[in-house]
Amino acid sequence: MLAYRSGIFPMADGRDDPEVFWVEPRLRAILPLDGLKLSRSMLRTLRRGRFTVTCNAAFEAVMEGCAAPRRESEETWISGRIAASYRALHAKGLAHSIECWQERPDGGRDLVGGLYGVGFDRVFCGESMFSRVPDASKVALVWLVAALRRGGGELLDCQFMTEHLASLGAIEMPQARYLTLLKKAQRPVAGATEAACEGAGAAGAGAAAVAAGDGAVLALPEAFAALLEDAKAAGSSSSPGNFIAQSFTHTS
Repeated sequence: MLAYRSGIFPMADGRDDPEVFWVEPRLRAILPLDGLKLSRSMLRTLRRGRFTVTCNAAFEAVMEGCAAPRRESEETWISGRIAASYRALHAKGLAHSIECWQERPDGGRDLVGGLYGVGFDRVFCGESMFSRVPDASKVALVWLVAALRRGGGELLDCQFMTEHLASLGAIEMPQARYLTLLKKAQRPVAGATEAACEGAGAAGAGAAAVAAGDGAVLALPEAFAALLEDAKAAGSSSSPGNFIAQSFTHTS
């Protein structure tokens, strides 16, 4: 967590690599929470509710999906040691996942996409995403952005720029600029003392902030739940994806 708070993140050379190396890119990619670009087809996908979206329902399965090679010759950077570390962070309420499920005719459902990352203060560091059917990872990312906006998040770190992220509105900046934004997004939450948050991780910090009357900062699971409550209050409990699509349409 000290590394993440300092703008550094871990990687490995392969699944069986026992070593971990720390990365501080010269150029950093972020996705501005007010700059997400959604195509018409993506808005239709959200409105039609092709996927059921959850938070922290299958963290380990999402990690496994992200670690699976996209191509036969491709090696993953998510080693067994790194995966164990994120499972430990998840247990402490500091690492979270968004899952996309597809319903089956028999009433069951399959995990078809998702993402995971590390959250603290007003920051979420996206680590990896995967998709087994078209648009699943994009829908997970849209829900992540919506939840971060609902919870008072300010910085969504994407680490390295890709064509996929650029198409969704990600921007690239020097590491020094990223560190400035990172420091700003870690400013103390009004009324949330260390004693109130001790032992509860990011979720505890969010709960303490709400209890203190701040109400502006929520950990991702709480922000996700609040988003579902907003959809229910707006009469969209059966189609929260439509509520999400409307929220981006109204603010674009």
